[in-house]
Amino acid sequence: MDKKSIFLRKNGSSFLLCIFLIIGYSNNLQAFSFFQDTNFQNDASYNEYKGIVVDKDSNDPLISATIALNGTNISTITNSEGEFLLKVPKSNAGANITVSFLGYKDKVVSLSILKGDKTKIKLAATITELSAVNIDPRDPEALIKAVMERRGANYQSDNTIMTAFYRETIKKRRTYVSLSEAVVDVYKKPYVSGKNDVIKLYKARKSADYKKLDTLTLKLQGGPSSTLFIDVMKNPDLLFTEDILKIYEFSFDKSTNINDRYIYVLNFKQRPYIKDLYYYGKLYIDSETLALTKAVFSLNLEDRDKASKLFVRKKPARAKVYPTVATYNIDYRETNGKWYYGYGKIDLVFKVNWKKKLFNSTYKLNIEMAITDWKKNPDNENIRAKDRLKSTVVISDEASGFSDPEFWGEYNVIEPEKSIESAIRKIKKQLRKIN
Repeated sequence: MDKKSIFLRKNGSSFLLCIFLIIGYSNNLQAFSFFQDTNFQNDASYNEYKGIVVDKDSNDPLISATIALNGTNISTITNSEGEFLLKVPKSNAGANITVSFLGYKDKVVSLSILKGDKTKIKLAATITELSAVNIDPRDPEALIKAVMERRGANYQSDNTIMTAFYRETIKKRRTYVSLSEAVVDVYKKPYVSGKNDVIKLYKARKSADYKKLDTLTLKLQGGPSSTLFIDVMKNPDLLFTEDILKIYEFSFDKSTNINDRYIYVLNFKQRPYIKDLYYYGKLYIDSETLALTKAVFSLNLEDRDKASKLFVRKKPARAKVYPTVATYNIDYRETNGKWYYGYGKIDLVFKVNWKKKLFNSTYKLNIEMAITDWKKNPDNENIRAKDRLKSTVVISDEASGFSDPEFWGEYNVIEPEKSIESAIRKIKKQLRKIN
């Protein structure tokens, strides 16, 4: 077996193992359950602020824009409709927030102007061209090597404890059949450390309507761990080993801007003669520090049989299941000269073909996790092994509590878009009928 095949088996598939599908026959029962930390108390010591972030000229919503409370590590992101909800301690009621988005100028806004649900925050696009290129554009591989050489200097070097909001959804065509959400604590190790990050589940809720899954129970294995695995600067073997660079060809795209800083945009794809399944996408690299600020990439799924074996752990014999989309997005944020994990997202689409059936089924799976607060962990406080969330977890088996409108309390969450809000309303209506 050649080196690249060994790499894919050792690293690529170990990553994909964390997002396996488990497909089995359902009992056609609707499942509702919940998990909640009994020590949690909602003392209403916070205020809520809502708004919409849009492009100043087109008025289009800006998706996954960052909203950060100045002077703190509290933050959230906008949803697919540009909307956000930020919960702020009452002691910070007079503070400002900074709204940022790649390719736009940052905007500082006073919390006092956020009144009602429809306050628009308009960001102006930044059009920039690099005045000087320090890395030879004919040698993009040298740029990647420089990024890795500066990993220790550019990224978080302290042990930290991060609070994060996690959401995963499964849709059959346009209808939600499973919706799971959780607040977790992420015990993040320094980026140059070989130790793995670990997760503790703090609070979660879920609903799965198996009646809409035909005769299938479709489950996603991995949960929040999946979004940590795509942290390519903590897990560089996913893309950036010396061997893997030889598999890709690179090209420079038009540069962009973040917070008035130039950003190189680097395209990459596997070379035509490489037959195994690898990635293609874009890397966004700060031109001054050579820090990777964002990565968007997809897995090559041309070989359906290979792709199916990578993702599908269990399925009925009569069903043929294969992925048609596997896209990954990782965003980093910068504080005091150090970059850290800010937001991760995975989008998957699967087709299920049944033997002797005319029609097939399409399922869309979305996983996202946003860091909403964090603190340094100088004493290297850790989680006992029995309390750690396993990388094989199925979050939809863990919990739910959709009947409680104040379920999340003071925790910041990603504001649900209208389609998710509609699904939650239906779940609550069904719960009332059951009760």
